[in-house]
Amino acid sequence: QVQLVESGGGLVQTGGSLRLSCAASGRTFRPNAMGWFRQAPGKEREFVAAISWNIGHTYYADSVLGRFTISTDNAKNTVYLQMNSLKPEDTAVYYCAARLYSASHDLRIDYNYWGQGTQVTVSS
Repeated sequence: QVQLVESGGGLVQTGGSLRLSCAASGRTFRPNAMGWFRQAPGKEREFVAAISWNIGHTYYADSVLGRFTISTDNAKNTVYLQMNSLKPEDTAVYYCAARLYSASHDLRIDYNYWGQGTQVTVSS
């Protein structure tokens, strides 16, 4: 089994920045890709960003393009989400996910492992 643990969430003012981290542990970790999703109260969990583990191709939701950056430290089995120019609409629980096989980067169903989530709150 793979365990994913997110950290780095918190409260920030509009325009501020946060960096989320997701550390993977457990079995030999060789994902195809890692992703970040978020879920605001009363809304569906939505795709935020993804990165292919070996090649480093990145994918972003339109709503965060140009403001968020996803990256990895493969030696540490860790994926990051740098979030800049934060807006109140970015407020949500952010989840890290691992995908073992090549599939759609933005579909929740294609991800095999999930973290417990970390809260991000952006005040106006």
